[in-house]
Amino acid sequence: MDAYFVSITIIGIAALAMTWIPTLAQKAGISYSIVFLAFGMLMYTLVDKLPWPNPFQMQTETVHLTELVVIIALMGTGLKIDHPFSFRKWQVPFRLVTITMLLSIVSLIGLSAWLLGFDWASAVLLGAVLAPTDPVLAADVQVGGPNEGKNDDIRFALTAEAGLNDGMAFPFTWMAVLIALTASGGEAWLGEWLGKYLLYKIVVGVGIGFLAGRGITYLFFHLPEKYEMHHVRDGLVALSSTLFIYGVTELAQGYGFIAVFAAAVTVRNYEMGHQYHQKLHAFTDQIERILLAILLMLFGGSLVEGILDHLTLPMALLGVGFVLLIRPLSGRLGLLGTTMRTKDKWAVSFFGIKGIGSFFYLSFALSKADFTYQEEIWSLTAFVVLLSILLHGLTASFVMKKLLGGKEQQKQRHSQELA
Repeated sequence: MDAYFVSITIIGIAALAMTWIPTLAQKAGISYSIVFLAFGMLMYTLVDKLPWPNPFQMQTETVHLTELVVIIALMGTGLKIDHPFSFRKWQVPFRLVTITMLLSIVSLIGLSAWLLGFDWASAVLLGAVLAPTDPVLAADVQVGGPNEGKNDDIRFALTAEAGLNDGMAFPFTWMAVLIALTASGGEAWLGEWLGKYLLYKIVVGVGIGFLAGRGITYLFFHLPEKYEMHHVRDGLVALSSTLFIYGVTELAQGYGFIAVFAAAVTVRNYEMGHQYHQKLHAFTDQIERILLAILLMLFGGSLVEGILDHLTLPMALLGVGFVLLIRPLSGRLGLLGTTMRTKDKWAVSFFGIKGIGSFFYLSFALSKADFTYQEEIWSLTAFVVLLSILLHGLTASFVMKKLLGGKEQQKQRHSQELA
């Protein structure tokens, strides 16, 4: 069987299925991620010689495909947030990417070192990999498209968190890499980490992202209005801008993830009612869903091909504890003092969905240094992502309807009382 034609067929199946499966899954009250994951498992069980079944054996391919999906998701995420940017209005997601993520990372470092016996480099890597909320798999709990109205406090908090912390997790991934390199004979890492990987790369990412976003608004919002050249407003601008911004930022040794999201938010904050925002988002959304379907099927195949082989009972207990206890409690502590309802705080804390971003960070780190427990980290990461897909995918629709439906009923009763 020719692997190339099999690959083309898989891509075609994924693209066609993505037109119907999300709608059918939504009606069934589950995440479409579960459907594609199950299909991937079935496909790799029944068909021999399918390509790329195990990301641990194909690190380079894993890095680049997950990287591509994440940056496209980050652009789409920034373009659909209707909340104008300000540090006051965005305080909840900023709390989630600082207090909550730091608590999650520290908890995972301590527990993996104590419970699993990981060395410091492996423990820090595990924390960096599992802490961020994924922008790719969190569609069921995120805001809708631009100006669609699905922009409540819960969805906004989770959407903005997913966009912000996929860049903020990078310094801790580099910390793990530097610790691993130091253990194998490298130089002291703390000064380099603080100066380059924490401060410089973040500042460069934010700066390039903001400037690029302003440039996009000038070229595709301002000039077409001034010279009546509306035909240049193609949806392709979103994808081409994503690739350009990410590439330039990485060449400047900044964090490309931060730059892409910063650019998207900058563009979104320009004439927020403009219809072109919808066109830009729609294009990125279609590309993202196709790539996501492919990755989910590949992940399903890796489950069949043994990615969980190094999972032990203590590792599984830690994974379950992280999803059910560590993330929710860290989120709840991070949201102390905010004006959100208690139920909403718990919902935001619970739906810290893990996914494709974790696979990127892990494969990226393993491409930079050798880690003693790399097989175990892959198995535990895959287990946590699987658990998140199943648990969050089966509960997100019900919980969101319950919480948001109750709020809508309260608004209707309040309107009737005023009338």
